[in-house]
Parts: sequence; structure tokens; C-alpha cells
Amino acid sequence: MIKPLVILSSLFWMLSCNKTNTSTHPVPSVPVNILVYTNDPLYFSLQSIGGWQYISGGVQGIILYRKSAEEFVAIERASTQAPSDSKYRVHVLSDNFTLLDSVSKSTWSILDGQVTKGPATWALRLYGTSFNGQSLRIVN
Repeated sequence: MIKPLVILSSLFWMLSCNKTNTSTHPVPSVPVNILVYTNDPLYFSLQSIGGWQYISGGVQGIILYRKSAEEFVAIERASTQAPSDSKYRVHVLSDNFTLLDSVSKSTWSILDGQVTKGPATWALRLYGTSFNGQSLRIVN
């Protein structure tokens, strides 16, 4: 009697542990490998801390934000609410810290892409950055 119970318990345990997380970020991952020279007059707004700029790339464009003298944040402009619809494209508000999707009215922080007001529940997609003092590389 014990042996069938052990086998049945083991089988139940193995089947219940075979769950996979099917939730994936709503914004698709696309290849990004961009080099920006921050001293170029085109990127003047990135020369001071707190400066930001829109650039091409990613799904709907990228927001670059200078967080400190050596640290940048690169955030995808595609809203997590409707990534393929350009009407939902995220933009920077006049406070220079809040990102807004004007259609869903969701907001995110420019510092890390985290949701500050719904209905969005996903953070914006971030891209990796590396800065050597003159050039900024943005990758995923």
C-alpha cells in the first residue's frame, strides 16, 4: 500500500512542478546596437545630467536619459499597452521625469522605466548602455 502511494505522490509532484512561466514582455525584442557620441552637437541635451533625447531605433524609438556623469538610461518608446501602435508611443512630460502614453494615460519613470500610474502593469523595455566618456553604446 505504501509503494503505490509513494509512486502516486511522486507522479503528482513531478507534474505539478512542470509549470512554465508563459508571460513575456509585451514589447518585442529587436536587435539594437547604436553608438552615440555625446559631444556631438546633435546630442547637446545629453551633455548635462538630467538631459534626455529621442533617437531612432528599437520598436518605436528610444529615449536616452543622462542619469549621472557616467550613467545613461535607454528606454524603448513603445508602450506596453499597444507596442505596435505608434499612437501609443511614449513621450517625456515637461517635468522631465515622467513618461506618458497619451492614449492609455499610463505613466512610467524616466529613471528606470517602472510604471508610476496604470492601467499599464509592465515596465517599459530597457536597453543596455555603456559609456566611455565620449561615446555611448546602446544594445540589447
